[in-house]
Amino acid sequence: MYAIIASGGKQHKVSVGETVYVEKLDVAEGKKVSFDTLMYSDGKKVQIGTPLVKGVTVEGKVLKQVRGKKVIVFKYKPKKNIRKKQGHRQNYTAVEITGIKTAEVK
Repeated sequence: MYAIIASGGKQHKVSVGETVYVEKLDVAEGKKVSFDTLMYSDGKKVQIGTPLVKGVTVEGKVLKQVRGKKVIVFKYKPKKNIRKKQGHRQNYTAVEITGIKTAEVK
C-alpha cells in the first residue's frame, strides 16, 4: 500500500513506516501532520485523484527539522574581474509516515 502526496510543490511516493524529507513545514517536532493525496494504491486497485483522492489522507509525525547539503553558486564574467560566490542550504522537515487512512466510498 502506497500513496503519492504533494508537499512544497513536489510529489512524494510514501508508504507506512517510511521517513520522508519534505520542504520545511511550520510544525513543531513530535506533532502530527496530514497531507493531501494525489494517488492511492492498495496493491489491487489504483485510485487517481482529480486533483485529490476523496476520502484518503496520509498522516505523519514530524521527527526533526534538518538542513540539506550546501550548494555553491559561483557567478563569473570573463575578462571583467567579476566573481561572486554564494552558498545555500535548504531547510527540510523529516516526517515519519504513520498511516494512510481511507474512507470507503460507495
